[in-house]
Formats: sequence, C-alpha cells, structure tokens
Amino acid sequence: MGKPHPIELRERVVAFVEEGHSHRFAATHFRVSPRFVNDMVILKRETGSLAPKRQGHGGAGKLKGHSEWLRERTAANGDLTLDELCVELAGRDVCVHRSNVGRALHRLGLSHKKTTSSR
Repeated sequence: MGKPHPIELRERVVAFVEEGHSHRFAATHFRVSPRFVNDMVILKRETGSLAPKRQGHGGAGKLKGHSEWLRERTAANGDLTLDELCVELAGRDVCVHRSNVGRALHRLGLSHKKTTSSR
C-alpha cells in the first residue's frame, strides 16, 4: 500500500478549492486525481482535519476472541491440522479459512506442524 499524500499538499489543495477554484482545476494544478481533491474536501468538511486515515486492516479478525482457546487446543493436541482446527472452530460457530487459522497461530507463536513420531 502506498504512502498518503503529505499534509502540506492536502492543506494547499483544500485552500485552493476554498478560494473558489473547481475541483478539476485543483487536480490539474497540483497534479493529483480529481478523486483525491474530492476526498480531501469531504474529509475537511466532515472531520475538520486533513490527517490521513489509518491504512490497512485493524486486526480485529474473527479469531481475536479465540486466541486462548487456540493456545489450549494446540497444547492439548499438537498434531491437529489447520483443517481440523477449522472444523472445531465451525463447531463453535466460527467460520474461517484455514489460512486465517494459520496466521492466528503464527501471531500466537504456535506451530500447526505435526510432530514426527519415532518408530
């Protein structure tokens, strides 16, 4: 994901529009998209600030409240596969993809790898 435009540019664009220039002319003048100009004017009107919003996902996924259960479950049976964990989570009314379970285990510092049994 790219970086947000600098606050100085945002302020100059909005000030230019507030002087009476059109959004399209402001976009051409500052070499930005008309959508950016529109978004900045709306942001200034709604919040009073031109600070960029937080980028990316907030991290509050479906498994956030189930981290302790995942930790206990993998401690009790370390040979569970991601698919088996998904089935057990579905029994708890949590429908997630196996990749989400894998990422959650990684964030918790746990491994879903099966252990090799000695023969």
